[in-house]
Amino acid sequence: MTDQAVDFEEPSSENRPSQAGPVPEERTGHGTVGAVGGRFIGRQRELKALRADIERAGLDTISGRKAPRARVLLVAGRPGSGRTALAAELTRRLADAYPDGVLWARLTEPGGEPVPVGRTARGLLETLGSAAPAGADEDVLTEMVREALAGRRCVLVLDDAADAEQVDSLLPDNPECLVVAVSQGPLTGIPDVRPCTIGGMDAKSAIELLSRFTGSVRVTVDPQAAESLVEQCGGQPAAMMLVGGWLAARPQASVADATKQLHGLPDDPEAPVGARPLARAFRLVHDSLPQSAARLLRLLALAPAGRADAHIASALAGCSVSAARSTLEDFAALGLLHTAGGVAEGGLAEGGEPVGGGQYEVPGCLAPLLQALVTEEERPAEVQLARARMLERTVRLLQSCRAVTEPEGSAARRKIAGLPRALRFPGAEAAGAWLEARRPVLIAAARIAVADGELDTLARRLISALVRALVAHRGTEPAAPELYGLHQLVLDVAVRRGLHREQAAALLNLADLDAQTGRTQDALARYRAALDAGRRGNDPYAVARAMESVGGAYQELGDWERAADWYGRALSQRLSRGERADEARLYGRLGGVHTYAGRYGEALRSWRAAAAGYRRLGDLPGHARALSEAARVQEYAGRPEESLRTCEEAVAWARRAGDLRLQAALQLRLADTLERLGDPAAAGLHRSAADRLLEGNASGLRNP
Repeated sequence: MTDQAVDFEEPSSENRPSQAGPVPEERTGHGTVGAVGGRFIGRQRELKALRADIERAGLDTISGRKAPRARVLLVAGRPGSGRTALAAELTRRLADAYPDGVLWARLTEPGGEPVPVGRTARGLLETLGSAAPAGADEDVLTEMVREALAGRRCVLVLDDAADAEQVDSLLPDNPECLVVAVSQGPLTGIPDVRPCTIGGMDAKSAIELLSRFTGSVRVTVDPQAAESLVEQCGGQPAAMMLVGGWLAARPQASVADATKQLHGLPDDPEAPVGARPLARAFRLVHDSLPQSAARLLRLLALAPAGRADAHIASALAGCSVSAARSTLEDFAALGLLHTAGGVAEGGLAEGGEPVGGGQYEVPGCLAPLLQALVTEEERPAEVQLARARMLERTVRLLQSCRAVTEPEGSAARRKIAGLPRALRFPGAEAAGAWLEARRPVLIAAARIAVADGELDTLARRLISALVRALVAHRGTEPAAPELYGLHQLVLDVAVRRGLHREQAAALLNLADLDAQTGRTQDALARYRAALDAGRRGNDPYAVARAMESVGGAYQELGDWERAADWYGRALSQRLSRGERADEARLYGRLGGVHTYAGRYGEALRSWRAAAAGYRRLGDLPGHARALSEAARVQEYAGRPEESLRTCEEAVAWARRAGDLRLQAALQLRLADTLERLGDPAAAGLHRSAADRLLEGNASGLRNP
């Protein structure tokens, strides 16, 4: 029943753009207005008007000025009217005129909340291949989007816009780009926009759409019933397709039967008049489902980002994975869901089956209807239990996803060996593919868990498992934007629950990411907050780490006095706890700050203390490096002979450590010192020795 698996609204995982480039064939058919059987149905007048509007002279052109921004087309209509499908068909027909492709972004969450502009901008940048710094604010991200689109000729589709501000902040400063906004009403505030408002389909097109589900015979034998059905559905494509899916599943039923049943359903008096036909059509399909399937359908309102696979559906309903997979396939055939990816999307389990199967998306126009049914027919305790089961299943999958990156025989691998086969991955590649495909859904699940407020323990476990999996598969730097958001969620829970230690840890992680992206003042504020939280939680590790990090922030700002003060505080705490490795490192950091400040006596004492500490630890390379820094300070202080002796000592320790690269670097420094002392011959010998060491190291000599 491929032809019946049609979509209502353009899919967009976690409100991120789903692609950059020409719209692929599987997307050209998405929408309520057609693409059933691979052909778009109806809306030819609207398409013609939209294309004409592209060429229409704007106010800037009339006044003789060059348009400063992209032209904006607006497709306005109720959810389920086919507005997104119309935008998709328009972009398909414009593909040749915009060679840099099409970008999609959905601006409303499945629950109806507007998507933060910063999140949308970050998604667009990711699609465009532009790295956005972790934690960057909305203004920075939107400016980066405009810069990335400045030299492109592309179409930007902003789907389900809640208001004009969402659209305006993302408009490219490039008249060669085209923006197609999709909204329920006019976007007042964006100049020079003429909306194309769509309502129900004309009767001929609506009947053609219906016949794609039922076949032509059932329509031609009773054309009056077909016309009556179109009237009952208000010509709304989404309603027509739901009823068409209902008829397709009942070959013996006539169009008149569907019309009669639809007519017998009561209207929701609280629903807007224009939304009632879709609500009745949905109720017709929902009430015809078996009780267990109807309950699963309702619970899909809890699916993160409006997406579900067999694992999510199984956990929500408390049924088997295979039963959930079969039910999701049935829903897709009825038009209740659309396929959001291939069947094998996201990696295979050990048994060769897809992990959770393909992903399905709840159509945007049905999401509020599902949510209303959940409130009406499910007890709050059962809803909470379903959400908890879903999050717990997600935690187990994430733990399996990370553990598969560990060596064979490790404790993590032994632990996941006891999991059901459906939760295990055959290798890191399959697990990584699953993680990448589900990344938006997993992050949405973390947000849901935190927003719930009653599942904080589960939320913390989920975020921890997600952070570990992202770091294991993507690495800390590539995953930094996601990690920043996740650490912020941890902070929210920690503040809400008064968990001072977790609050300190989250603040430290956020501050580290701020520091890495050059936001030193922000990092400094977070480090100080982490210090306060660590003290409240009696966490000596967090306190010492925060003190050292505050010193590092001041060092980055060039405030040597405060940097030395905070390094000294951190050192005192490490000394009191006998943490020798940290002591040696902090002596080195103090030595560096004193060197920058020109306090060479204090710097030399600190570097010698660091060298002694590394020697006691048996860290010979660290000992050699500390001695080399001491030699540098001696040279700065105008004591070249002492510097020479200390540098020679450092070379000897590097040789003893077997660190050839370090030894070569120290011999080059020794050569520089000898040249300044007027001994070019000895300097040349050390340079030659350094060159030989580097050449040998490049040939594969040992370099621990």
